[in-house]
Amino acid sequence: MSLPPGFLDDLRTRTSIAQVVGRKVTWDAKKSNPGKGDYWAPCPFHTEKTASFHVEDKKGFYYCFGCHAKGDALSFIRETENVQFMEAVEILAREAGMQMPARDPEAAAKADQRKGLTEIMEQAVQFYRLQLNTGAAEPARAYLDKRGLKAETRERFELGFAPNSRAALFEHLKSKGISPEDMDKAGLCATPDDGGQPYDRFRDRIMFPIRNAQGRAIAFGGRAMDPNARAKYLNSPETPLFDKGRSLYNHAPAREASGKAGGLIVAEGYMDVIALSQAGFHHAIAPLGTAITEDQLALMWRIADEPVIALDGDKAGLRAAMRLVDLALPLLSPGKSLRFGLLPEGLDPDDLIKSQGAKAMQALLADAQPMVKLLWQKETEGRSFDSPERRAALDASLRTALSKIPDQNLRHHYEAAIRDLRSELFRPNRPAKQGKGQPWGKNRAPEGPSPATRSSLLGQRSAGAETEARVRESLILATCLNHPHLTETFEETLEGMSFICPDLEEIRRALLHVASNTLTDLPQALSARLGYDVESKLGHVAQVRLTRKIHPSAPAEDAHQALQEAIARHRAHLGHAAEVKDAEEEVTGVADEGLTWRLQQAGAAREKVDREPLSGSATEGEETDDLKAQLQAFIDKKVWLKQRK
Repeated sequence: MSLPPGFLDDLRTRTSIAQVVGRKVTWDAKKSNPGKGDYWAPCPFHTEKTASFHVEDKKGFYYCFGCHAKGDALSFIRETENVQFMEAVEILAREAGMQMPARDPEAAAKADQRKGLTEIMEQAVQFYRLQLNTGAAEPARAYLDKRGLKAETRERFELGFAPNSRAALFEHLKSKGISPEDMDKAGLCATPDDGGQPYDRFRDRIMFPIRNAQGRAIAFGGRAMDPNARAKYLNSPETPLFDKGRSLYNHAPAREASGKAGGLIVAEGYMDVIALSQAGFHHAIAPLGTAITEDQLALMWRIADEPVIALDGDKAGLRAAMRLVDLALPLLSPGKSLRFGLLPEGLDPDDLIKSQGAKAMQALLADAQPMVKLLWQKETEGRSFDSPERRAALDASLRTALSKIPDQNLRHHYEAAIRDLRSELFRPNRPAKQGKGQPWGKNRAPEGPSPATRSSLLGQRSAGAETEARVRESLILATCLNHPHLTETFEETLEGMSFICPDLEEIRRALLHVASNTLTDLPQALSARLGYDVESKLGHVAQVRLTRKIHPSAPAEDAHQALQEAIARHRAHLGHAAEVKDAEEEVTGVADEGLTWRLQQAGAAREKVDREPLSGSATEGEETDDLKAQLQAFIDKKVWLKQRK
């Protein structure tokens, strides 16, 4: 429909945006100046406590300094009421006392039809509500009593009952002058293929009216009282009023409550929403018997930036969560995501609230996991990664999933989060399959000495050992900075390592984060992230300045070899420290051949790398034997053979 020239300008002139917005917000009395038409309030489009939402009544515009939402009265109506442009125009025109221009006959006919069907639906709502109080509905009332639904809850959700009769609603609506054709269009009755009398779609069911964002009745959901019914829950068919993929149960009340609650709960079905509401969680909605659609996600994100998906903790609930992850990835944007609160297996929200109280539900919501955790679980759960090929397959699968995220910056943050989770899974001395086994065994280099190891007789670091560690770790970092491509080549290895020197460990972690975003000007980017000149810091170590193979001008193959050697040496030293720590913990007064063998192997590994110093270094052979001497002294004294006291 086209509007005549000047109509919108006249409408905006007659409309006070402060009045329109004022129905949805509470003005901040300290910041607002009504005399000048200057108003401030917490933003209705995102959760906040401060008043960053600004309305200039004289200019007719609003702007949020937090989420950057902006527009005029029409856009505000469209966003808050979830209506199309022409519906927003109609709402404002009605409030301003303006007559809408005549519409074309076809559009007018469709609008009149929808209005007529809505009126029929309202009559059906009232019919079913009355039926719930009849003798025939006693089993239905008993069921609701058993579920703990209070009278005020039933009234709030307008629960009803469809009699176990083929034509109870049909005859009622017919007596009101409603034609069978309109009953059919509203989805209330169906006509047999043989042309016989229409029959009621809903029979012997508890009825749940479904209303749109404007609060108009558009459909029904019905729960069967007969346990042998073909469908436990039955929804209205698609009609001119109802598109189940674009509708949400409890939409309007949840949208209104979400501002105060600061979020949105997405449950599985009608009874979940009703139970949550009765427990004080009025900001709950549910899809309508199908998997969540893109349109429904868009509706949710209009209500809250991070809806919490509260699904049953059974296999079906988990599968639904995983499908939703796949759906949501291509739709994510900065600030718009999902969180997941999976209930204990076998419990729905009603069960949890009844057994543990509303506080348990609140704790579950507060503990809801970000979507990246569900993505990681989806890709790793039940799988073993005990071979390079399986790990590579995981990497490929994750790359494919993350490539769907359209926003580049958001995608980088997901990659960083996945990198942390991956490092945790593949950390040395941790199982490669979650919760089972340790396939990498004792010969895998540990992440690094624990505080207890460092302070123990055999694991404590002398000044010389500390210096050795700083040299090794500085060489590794400097090589990566001078040859950024090696950071990518050795990414997995660097992720699985841990440095002894806290300041260098900080650089290692920052290096992996920065390199995930760019390898261009890596030293500058790393220095900018940490706030100091990293190259200068590493250059204080003489070996970094004097080792020719790691200089920026060195051939790539030389730098590659040097980094391999430095990493091997670092792992050998840490492996040695870890074995000594194990030995100390296993001393019980009884000789252990396995213990002795491991100590010998660890010492041999260290001696090997000490005999093969980093090639190209001006300090070849200049290694202190402090830690090695401690190990040898331990073996010579055979302290594990001391008699028990």
